[in-house]
Amino acid sequence: MKKHFPLIVKISLIAVYVIFLAGSVVRMTGSGMGCPDWPKCFGYYIPPTSEEQITWQPNSEYKKGMIIVKDEALFVAGHNIKTTDEFNANNWEKYTKHDYAKFNKFHTWTEYINRLSSALAGIPFLFLIFVSVKFWKENKQITLLSFGAFFLMLFEAWLGKTVVDSNLKPTIITIHMVGGLVIVALLLWLLYIVSDRKKTSYKYNSLFSKLVILSAIFSLIQIALGTQVRQFIDEQVKLHGFENKHYSLMDPNIKFYIHRSFTIAIVLVNLGLFYLNQVRNLGYKLVNWIVALIFLETITGILMYYAEFPLGTQAVHLLSGAILFGLQFYLWLQSRKDIHLTRV
Repeated sequence: MKKHFPLIVKISLIAVYVIFLAGSVVRMTGSGMGCPDWPKCFGYYIPPTSEEQITWQPNSEYKKGMIIVKDEALFVAGHNIKTTDEFNANNWEKYTKHDYAKFNKFHTWTEYINRLSSALAGIPFLFLIFVSVKFWKENKQITLLSFGAFFLMLFEAWLGKTVVDSNLKPTIITIHMVGGLVIVALLLWLLYIVSDRKKTSYKYNSLFSKLVILSAIFSLIQIALGTQVRQFIDEQVKLHGFENKHYSLMDPNIKFYIHRSFTIAIVLVNLGLFYLNQVRNLGYKLVNWIVALIFLETITGILMYYAEFPLGTQAVHLLSGAILFGLQFYLWLQSRKDIHLTRV
């Protein structure tokens, strides 16, 4: 199993990015509250497919924990119920974690698929910690990083519940996003340790290494700002309606302008990396991919602002930002002066 460990790390990393993609689709479609509870959805393990299933009906059966919408409010069945012709409030508990009481089949299933992808992502992480224990005597760092990534995944799952319970509170969404990037960093660190680097020939440059750190920090800040801008857009969509998304940035707040202007600093820093890599012949191929991703990020950002959010641009924008941070972090690992970590 030890020889397959690098593959397990890669699968775990891909799984995290699939979660990023699913989450970005949820944000893009405004489906964050498609399931008002967690981990179930309206009290179901398999989400409802029609409004009838979550609307109070006379002479119907409801199992304990099922959620219904009545009088624009959510109610939870306190026990197994067989309804009569009249609604009996004593059989139901009002849902108090938030007051979002709407049903949209598309939003519900989009959010459910997001949760399902997160649950399935846990499978490779279980293999990750199981196999990492076998490295304890050789390299404790591998085991510790693996367990760190696993426990962060559990923390992220809890944060996912908190996001729903708080009705998409911006601060918690930002922490949720940054937590996912930390998991990416831990997995990339693992991948770097267990990868065969005999054929690599990088030249150390102090300025280059420092610029890589700065570029990764800038990306982290920009992504955090992006989640705040996205929340503002969500609020505008709620105000004007999903069909009027062109109004979303009609009167943007200061965070949007900071997010947009900060792109200039990010472009300059990464172009500096590209220039140094070329002029000093440092041999870091990842720089080219980083520049390409920044170009993609910039283009999708421009399209969202000037072309009224073309389909898919938000998902591409978020996912490419997460991949960009990952590449910058891995480039930092490659560019450090002391890169002779213990290999297995």
